[in-house]
Amino acid sequence: QVQLVESGGGLVQPGGSLTLSCAASGIMFRIYNMGWYRRAPGKQRELVATINTIGTTNYGDFVKSRFTISRDNAKNTVYLQMNSLKPEDTAVYYCNSVYPTWNWGQGTQVTVSS
Repeated sequence: QVQLVESGGGLVQPGGSLTLSCAASGIMFRIYNMGWYRRAPGKQRELVATINTIGTTNYGDFVKSRFTISRDNAKNTVYLQMNSLKPEDTAVYYCNSVYPTWNWGQGTQVTVSS
């Protein structure tokens, strides 16, 4: 059974940084393209960033070079380094395979506020 466990969220001031982690189990992690997603209050879940099996990355337009996605296949973990955080980045952040999508984890709350 696939399990995704996100961690690393918290409360941070505008302009601050956080690094999120997502540990996957129950899958052959290295063969899947992975993504970070987020859901802000009252909004649909949106794609933040993806990383494919060979490390090629893509980002949502709103990221604007502030975030970096990476993966460690030996640890079955995908990361999201977030810099220059803004209040509009406040959301619950999730990871998942790009395709197929597995059951969602509990996510990790990121709150950007002064």
